[in-house]
Amino acid sequence: MKKILIVIAPENFRDEEYIEPKKIFEDRGFEIKTASLKAGEATGMFGAKVKIDLLISEVNSDEFSAVVFVGGRGMAKLTANREFIDLAQKFYQAGKLTTAICVAPAILANAGILKNKKATSWPDVKDELTKGGADYTGRDVEIDGGIITGNGPQAAGKFGETTANAV
Repeated sequence: MKKILIVIAPENFRDEEYIEPKKIFEDRGFEIKTASLKAGEATGMFGAKVKIDLLISEVNSDEFSAVVFVGGRGMAKLTANREFIDLAQKFYQAGKLTTAICVAPAILANAGILKNKKATSWPDVKDELTKGGADYTGRDVEIDGGIITGNGPQAAGKFGETTANAV
């Protein structure tokens, strides 16, 4: 069974950007693990409570087929977090599907893996993507060579489907 790692901020992740793709992945039979910077439970912007399975420092990328970075106000403060950047680089360099939605594509840009790639994000982080060398499109979802980006909560379902199809 293929495993997908979903990465969220410890607080104020965007609920539907976690819930909608996760349901799609589970419906397709993927095993899901959720990771964050703090153990215990994470809380979404609209009150969703999520049990954290792993700390970022405990993740072994060899065990997963893909990583999904979820956005939200909490993640907006963490787009330059070294642990997130290192994790994105590990997955990408191992040839694993590396995905992010909303503000989280800025993590991929800061990791240096969006150079010359088509990408989208929440408009507030567009400049971070272009600084990282991305070809920003603003579309709902972009897929470019093992990287999938989504622009926000309204695209969560399409982002989840695109990711599930690519795993």
